[in-house]
Amino acid sequence: MVGGCEFSVRAPWGELHVLGYFLEPGQPALEEFLDEMRAARRRRGQQMVAKLRGLGVALDAETVTASAGSGALGRPHVARALVAGGHTADITEAFDRYLGRGRPAFVEKPLPALRDVAKLVHAAGGLAVAAHLGDRGTENQLRQFAAEGLDGLEVRHPSHSTETEKRLQRIAAKLGLAVTGGSDWHGDTELGEAHTSLGGLHVPAEWLDHLEAVRERYR
Repeated sequence: MVGGCEFSVRAPWGELHVLGYFLEPGQPALEEFLDEMRAARRRRGQQMVAKLRGLGVALDAETVTASAGSGALGRPHVARALVAGGHTADITEAFDRYLGRGRPAFVEKPLPALRDVAKLVHAAGGLAVAAHLGDRGTENQLRQFAAEGLDGLEVRHPSHSTETEKRLQRIAAKLGLAVTGGSDWHGDTELGEAHTSLGGLHVPAEWLDHLEAVRERYR
């Protein structure tokens, strides 16, 4: 089993998701950072609920916060509360109507720099991998990310076409980046084109072997 965490960092287009692989619990600096991010995300969730209540949508902030448990509160938790309360038919409508960028209840997420997150991940013995970049994964952009500490990129993802996967693999090979794949399943029953079920996407075992080899540089 490989321990990991998904981070959100700043990117030229707004937000980049970074997957931290080989992370073990109990790393003081990393745990402190995650505590700070979870607190900021809780504040953001409360701000979204306040905006929704201002729109006449009756949601309880404490209930939404509690739904995240000890994890990081995000828009999906608010979206599920909207569906559960009968305010939207499904999660897609919740984002399209209220929570998507430019929608009336949207609140910007606090985003650290990729360089800072990569340093934390490396100090904890892990690797930093860019998730589901799609067409944004250009060679020039990935070269810049690599200079900021990126170790690899997710080439196999439900939203990636075969052509996109092959293009990203070529760039990764050229830049010396590891490749990964994942279902991007977050526990939802609505999958759409950006997610598939847990275990629903084949990822070659040799990709993990390569990741483990790359990891040795930080050990």
